[in-house]
Amino acid sequence: MEKPNILIVDDDPANLGIFFEYLEEAGFEVSVARSGEGAIRQLAHFKPNLILLDVMMPGIDGFETCRRLKKDEITKDIPVIFITSLSDTVDKVKGFLAGGADYILKPFQHEEALVRITAHLTMQKLQQQVKEQQAVLMEKQAFIEQQKALLADKDQELKKYDACKQKLFSFISHDLQNPLNKLLGFTRVIIENLHEYSQEEIEANIRRLQTAAEQLAASHENLVIWAALQRETLRYNPESLDLQEVAVYHVLLFTPAAEEKKITLTSSIHEALLAHADYKMITIVMQNLVSNALKFTNSNGQVTIAARPTEDAIEVAVSDTGVGISKEDLPFLFAIETKPRKQETGHKERNGLGLILCKELVEKNGGTIWCESEKSKGTTFKFTLPKAL
Repeated sequence: MEKPNILIVDDDPANLGIFFEYLEEAGFEVSVARSGEGAIRQLAHFKPNLILLDVMMPGIDGFETCRRLKKDEITKDIPVIFITSLSDTVDKVKGFLAGGADYILKPFQHEEALVRITAHLTMQKLQQQVKEQQAVLMEKQAFIEQQKALLADKDQELKKYDACKQKLFSFISHDLQNPLNKLLGFTRVIIENLHEYSQEEIEANIRRLQTAAEQLAASHENLVIWAALQRETLRYNPESLDLQEVAVYHVLLFTPAAEEKKITLTSSIHEALLAHADYKMITIVMQNLVSNALKFTNSNGQVTIAARPTEDAIEVAVSDTGVGISKEDLPFLFAIETKPRKQETGHKERNGLGLILCKELVEKNGGTIWCESEKSKGTTFKFTLPKAL
């Protein structure tokens, strides 16, 4: 077992005489410094367990030496016991104010001195044990907090997965079921009344079948893409994307649906505007936004695709003159939680998977998406994309 080390600071160590031998016989390692300055230099190289410090010394006295030791981070915790022949109370107080832990009066009884030294070393050891235990407790507390944070994260993940599951069930029962019911219903009606229809009526019903089938296909594609996003298996292949061409493509794609509702569908992008994005993902975003705009716009309304460059991105907008969205419903448009929203007819329209998918795809491409709307005046969905490299 390592012996405790005591540093004695005295300008004339011989004055302590037999006390050196007494301390060594008691099981201590004893070191000596002959001045306060010498003690400070010596303490830069080793750290004793306790310091016996004479008060009256040439150069800096014991009080000043103690003050300096207590200002040093390395030596401030070493207990200092003053060795002094000063018995005045003022001097004792001065020693304690300087940072001393105790004092021994000259001439002193060896047994008493040993008891005082042993007591302070014991207190120092206990204090060190307390610090070590506190450090262990702090580590355990930090570990507990870390585990709490992990549990909180897991809880959020579980809530997210549960919301995804509920959204999936809602989507299957609503977004897929409605176009499927339309498709089946139109098919039955056409088959039952085929011999009574004129050529024009047959063509009109076939167009309805085609529209229902396209809605079902689009909903199915949304589901497949969203599921791939949740599994993180959807490939992201960014390229230089001309938004003018993307807009023209979607105008042509949705013109039949727009004409059927007597809605004017146009693009105001009249020149090449290049973004850095995944073509397939942005096509899905545009299809959902244009489809929604046509869905909630009444006859003789307008739907417009626009885009403009900003300082560090390109901003795309799909605007309509439709029924609009109330302010209280706007925060829930892109939320995974299902929240029905009322149209002005009083009919409750569910938030489908489309807008949620749009948000995830836009963010996958490094952009943001938001909605600006006013009841009965129309809606504009905007999203940003990085500029082409």
